[in-house]
Amino acid sequence: MSRLVNVLGRLICGVLLLLVPFGLLAKQKILVIESYHQGYAWDQSYIEGLESVLGEHYQLLYFQMDTKRIPRSRHRSRGELAWQRYLDVKPDLVILGDDNALRYLGQRFAKTLVPVVYLGINNNPRRYHVHQRDNITGVLERPLIKRSISSIKPLFPNGLNRMLILFDDGITAKTVLQEIFGGDTQLRVSGVDLELRLISRWDTWKQAVNTAKDEGFDAIAFGLYHTLRDDRNKYVDASEVLQWSSQHTPLPPFSFWDFAVGKNKTIGGLVLFGYEQGRIAGEMAHTILTTDVIPQSLGPKTAEKGRYLFSRSQLERHHLTLPRKMANKANFVE
Repeated sequence: MSRLVNVLGRLICGVLLLLVPFGLLAKQKILVIESYHQGYAWDQSYIEGLESVLGEHYQLLYFQMDTKRIPRSRHRSRGELAWQRYLDVKPDLVILGDDNALRYLGQRFAKTLVPVVYLGINNNPRRYHVHQRDNITGVLERPLIKRSISSIKPLFPNGLNRMLILFDDGITAKTVLQEIFGGDTQLRVSGVDLELRLISRWDTWKQAVNTAKDEGFDAIAFGLYHTLRDDRNKYVDASEVLQWSSQHTPLPPFSFWDFAVGKNKTIGGLVLFGYEQGRIAGEMAHTILTTDVIPQSLGPKTAEKGRYLFSRSQLERHHLTLPRKMANKANFVE
């Protein structure tokens, strides 16, 4: 009787396995822990890059820490929830998107054997205590500010002498201040005097935009603007910040990321794409999961590849014309 039960049990298990799609059964799991949220254009872009490489072959699961929209006092608790998600999922590999995910989870993962790939990291990974850990590697994000400024100079036939660069007071902004500006707020690049301002308050940001021309600047750039707070200490919606700034600036506005380019946004320039971060991270993850390579030996890598991206309507509005060579290499959002 027991033998018959065992045979029937094996038959039932076999039938159940046949009912499960083989592709799903065979797919390894990858947990993507986002510092931000999927409504954020940067996340959307790098997720598209990840899925272009990994989507067919792996089961991708996501956790959103949402640290662009919640108070900093809650960031650590979101990290705890992300860690619990990892424990529940038991993935074959983890991808950490942007600095906050690495800041709150990097040390924990360094004590495990699970392979980890980070992306969009502005700070030096040493600061997160994951440098030269065998199971951790990834992709660094370095805004192309110097190259971008050099590239837009030809758009100004009367000269580009002074430019104001506005950022919020987030991690990326602080890294730009230290790594690119050397801790100072003034920098001269290709004959252009740059001034960097890190701003936390929405009213201060608006004042800077409104008075930039009167202060003698020839152009303005909007870096990141996602952690500005209003007079009630609430975060201002990023799309509202960008649209208001585009509408009210008396100067041609430029940017360093693709999501800020377009109608009612900025003119553009030489910009970074989140897609490229995701694509490179995805390729690293695939290599780790299909070979015996030690993750640390793959990187870190820097996704420095930028592309010319411009808005036709913004160029027209500010009476600027691209040189022919640049126009031939550029992409346009409209």
